[in-house]
Amino acid sequence: MVHCGCVLFRKYGNFVDNLRLFTRGGSGGMGYPRLGGEGGKGGDVWVVAHKKMTLKQLKDKYPQKRFVAGEGANSRVSALKGSKGKDCEIPAPVGISVTDENGKIIGELNKEQDRILVAEGGLGGKFLTNFLPLKGQRRIIHLDLKLIADVGLVGFPNAGKSSLLSKISHAKPAVADYAFTTLQPELGKIMYKDFKQILVADLPGLIEGAHVNKGMGHKFLKHVERTKQLLFVVDVSGFQLSSRTPYRTAFETVLLLTKELELYDEEVRAKPALLAVNKMDLPDAQNKFHELMNQLQNPKDFLHLFQSKMIPERTMEFEHIIPISAVTGEGIDELKNCIRKSLDEHADRENDAYHKKQFLNLQISNTVSHSEPLSRNAVTSSRMD
Repeated sequence: MVHCGCVLFRKYGNFVDNLRLFTRGGSGGMGYPRLGGEGGKGGDVWVVAHKKMTLKQLKDKYPQKRFVAGEGANSRVSALKGSKGKDCEIPAPVGISVTDENGKIIGELNKEQDRILVAEGGLGGKFLTNFLPLKGQRRIIHLDLKLIADVGLVGFPNAGKSSLLSKISHAKPAVADYAFTTLQPELGKIMYKDFKQILVADLPGLIEGAHVNKGMGHKFLKHVERTKQLLFVVDVSGFQLSSRTPYRTAFETVLLLTKELELYDEEVRAKPALLAVNKMDLPDAQNKFHELMNQLQNPKDFLHLFQSKMIPERTMEFEHIIPISAVTGEGIDELKNCIRKSLDEHADRENDAYHKKQFLNLQISNTVSHSEPLSRNAVTSSRMD
């Protein structure tokens, strides 16, 4: 059993979620001045998404982290136009954001075989360049992994997220009775009878101050960005990280989790959310659950009891609140149904909004096309007068 924070973070370091790479496009080939021959363009460097790839595999396979494309062929008598240099492809996992050295986003890989050009090859020598080739583009890039999942589990350490994931899906995460069970993201699939699959991500436990990168900080929060909805998991009895940190009730836990998300990114906090109140098998759990429900339904009656820095700008409104026990299985089926219902409802709303927008664009297009002949007639008639 490991309690030491430094050991935990070293273990978490085995999971790679960002890489810095050197890339360079190939140089162009030499031109042929006497016959006006044109050298081949240098090869390009691409980042290409592969489902079974991880950043750790990429790092292990290419420890130098240098990717250089091939040079363009020189122009010659037998081939006045030189052939293009060989492209270089960097295999990367789905869910990657590619940025340059200044943090500017170059592109994202959201599905298998998505590709992003990161370093262009130089032009071959030709008349405009005095038949001298140009060098390829040099670029430092960063690959930043943000997991793509339908649902992201949000909770402080020891809330029971790992146990819950193993209960609702086919994932087999490590489960132990010390605070930081989850040291790297775990993915599981909820399988429904009609073969619908929902991907759930259990992410490393937040701690207070995560928004300023305390603890696992941004390593956790950036993965929340791509999930469609959040599933808060709280211990009905409350939470205490260690004897040196304050005890937090279940209601305080919800407030603090909401505040951490809000301080990191308001858009993340605005995602649809459900609340699973875990460990309902414990003594006095029913009374504590009723107390929590009262606080969630009437938050303004209790917020004056807390420090202002703990209180989010807007309290979280949960679409469903489900009491569960990841140990006994109580409420698990209802939770799975609520997750499915919530995702389906939001998908329907998004489809409706999309179709309304398309219909509106069509109306505007038709209005413009019908009005054009009328305006021409008006001009013609005025000339006749």
